[in-house]
Amino acid sequence: MYVRGVGPRVAAMLAPKAILTAEDLLYHLPFRYEDRQNPRSLDEIRPGETASVIAEVRGSRLLSTRRAPIFELTVGQGRHTLECIWFNGGYLNGKFAPGQTIAVYGKIEPARSPSHFQMIQPQFELLPDEGDDAETRLLEVGRITPVYESLGGSRLASRWQRKVIFHLLDSVRGAVPEHLPAAMLGRLKLPDRETALRQVHYPPEGTLFPQLQARATPAHRRLIFEELFFLELGLELKRRRLRERAGIAFATTDKVREALREVLPFHPTAAQKRALGEIVSDMRGPSPMRRLLQGDVGSGKTIVALQAMLVAMENGYQAALMAPTEILATQHFLAARKLLERSSRKPRIVLLTGSLDPDRKRLARGLINRGEAQLVIGTHALIEEKVEFDRLGLVVVDEQHRFGVVQRFRLIKKPRPDGTEGAEPDVLVMTATPIPRTLALSLYGDLDLSVLDELPPGRTPIATRRVPGDNAEKVWEFVRKQVKQGRQAYVVYPVIEGSKDDQPELDFSNDYAPGGLEPAPSAASKTRSARNRKAAELFPKTVEPASSTVKAGLKSAVEMHAKLSKGELAGLHVGLLHGRLDADEKEIIMRRFQRGEIDVLVATTVIEVGVDVPNATVMVVEHAERFGMAQLHQLRGRVGRGAAKSYCVLMTGPRVSPLAEERLNAMVRTQDGFELAELDLAMRGPGEFFGTRQAGLPEFRVANLVRDRELLEIAKVEATRFANAPAPPPSNPLPSSPGPTGPDASGPDASGPDAFSQATEAERARVWARLKDAWQRRYGLVEAG
Repeated sequence: MYVRGVGPRVAAMLAPKAILTAEDLLYHLPFRYEDRQNPRSLDEIRPGETASVIAEVRGSRLLSTRRAPIFELTVGQGRHTLECIWFNGGYLNGKFAPGQTIAVYGKIEPARSPSHFQMIQPQFELLPDEGDDAETRLLEVGRITPVYESLGGSRLASRWQRKVIFHLLDSVRGAVPEHLPAAMLGRLKLPDRETALRQVHYPPEGTLFPQLQARATPAHRRLIFEELFFLELGLELKRRRLRERAGIAFATTDKVREALREVLPFHPTAAQKRALGEIVSDMRGPSPMRRLLQGDVGSGKTIVALQAMLVAMENGYQAALMAPTEILATQHFLAARKLLERSSRKPRIVLLTGSLDPDRKRLARGLINRGEAQLVIGTHALIEEKVEFDRLGLVVVDEQHRFGVVQRFRLIKKPRPDGTEGAEPDVLVMTATPIPRTLALSLYGDLDLSVLDELPPGRTPIATRRVPGDNAEKVWEFVRKQVKQGRQAYVVYPVIEGSKDDQPELDFSNDYAPGGLEPAPSAASKTRSARNRKAAELFPKTVEPASSTVKAGLKSAVEMHAKLSKGELAGLHVGLLHGRLDADEKEIIMRRFQRGEIDVLVATTVIEVGVDVPNATVMVVEHAERFGMAQLHQLRGRVGRGAAKSYCVLMTGPRVSPLAEERLNAMVRTQDGFELAELDLAMRGPGEFFGTRQAGLPEFRVANLVRDRELLEIAKVEATRFANAPAPPPSNPLPSSPGPTGPDASGPDASGPDAFSQATEAERARVWARLKDAWQRRYGLVEAG
């Protein structure tokens, strides 16, 4: 049975948009509204503002140019007119007739005459006239009108959606099921679900227009809260299910504590002590640890992780560390070997990466299989089927955002050589990018959190300067002076050679569209899959990745290494490091740099994380406008690791986009990685926050993690309290019945678990049933680890 206005052909058009049911259509919400009750007058509008204007079509013309046709439409109100311009607008020729009423929406720009204005590429909609039926006029004019993203060309545009959703809401009147307990809705002052859906699509008279545009009406807040509530409830139950699994209870005897003291090269910070204490406390428990360790650049995450791995090894278990790139895995291997030389136990450390020759791979796998390798460090090669651990006790995943959830799961579930699965190993996830709280509550909501919020003593602030590219001569002179004083420097370029983008680690900033500096189109493109399209719509300022065509003209590492060696830095020892070198070459170059045999290291972003050379005091980043903020912060973190004053020079090209200006100004203003992470999240949105679309990001229909952080906090409180309520859920909930264990959460108007005594058994049953559907169908979260 189809909804009125939707038949088999239309249903087939809606399916790629992930609209398969009547509920899916109701949750396809307006992305903006137009106030057609009180439309803007043309004499009120001002340049720079974004406005919706209802006017009369006065005339149009199509201009032929060398590049593409330009369509101009003149609309007016009385004596005032507005020019609307569409580039490549040939398809609009003949679409308009004088006298028609049109609504246009866009940014007001000054025109050729000071008293005239124009809109470039505005959105538009022809409004009904006397020839249209009364229902159409009722939905289109004289009210606050919802505007929807098109679901399939002009046929399924806003006017079609308004009609279909209007009839759908009328047909389900009084039949929309409620999923939240009445007591919860009353306490939070939220409307019921049916009322919320009606008011979101057709706002009642008196609704404040600014609240609608900000998605802050009670109706919007109700739908947003519900979505976030079920996300947080699912994560809470996922944590509880984990506690029921059999893990490894590691002992922390005097022998273990002495082993930890042996390897410490310095007195740990209070934050490192606290984090290690939280990790070891989890490791002593009978259920598997799942913990996220995060901190700013240089806060000492690696030493904390190595101590945790040493606890596992001292208990007779193997530990594995998985890194996303070979150079980072190699750096971890060298650091671990140096640190564990202090250990009286002298554990055997093995490096396993994809570029090793077959014989060395076979040898490494044999050592791992027989348990002779106590610490295994590697890349994706660790999750190959041929790699079998004898007694895996702890898995450390570095730069977690570069791995999918399933990859982590495959390493955790590695069988033993006899084919059986032992107790589940503990998992410690590390990220070098500080994670804003909103993402910690959602993307990593099933992990306990440890934060390193202070730097080791002796670290000096890094002076950050922004320098235009035409001042390069002064920069190279400064580098020479630093080398003359016995220091070393990095010079980083965005590409390896020519215009090739063959670096999987590279995170180009996303604000450079082909052919210029205008932002690329919205991420909601017709060619993207429905899942990614929906995720991209949720977050403001998210844009398409830059095309490879715009990389032409960028300076490359290979070319600039040759140029600097013979020119500006002639006489200095200049090295070259990039992702296309094999593992042995990379290790040789890094060791020479660490020993001071190389004065200046020209590199790509392979040195972004894991490289620790205290004598390096200068970081020069060319084409800094092309890098993401998190990546710039990580590159800056390669210096400032010794006692000498350090410098970060951000050299820019001739053209810098507005978004790049914001990033660069933030880099100069602050060194606080957590502050930069919040700014980066607001600018790029969670989907692009880590530089690649994160596979584990929940798929939302209504919520926006940047905008709705307050509701996310409330949802977490309410979900924890609901799960802690003493009344048991019905049989077969997802993923298992919660008990009354765990501390009570506090929040707005909190009164403890007893607040849910008013929730009936039927209400609770509806919550669990909805959770199961939401968790598996809507959020798309993988039940792994």
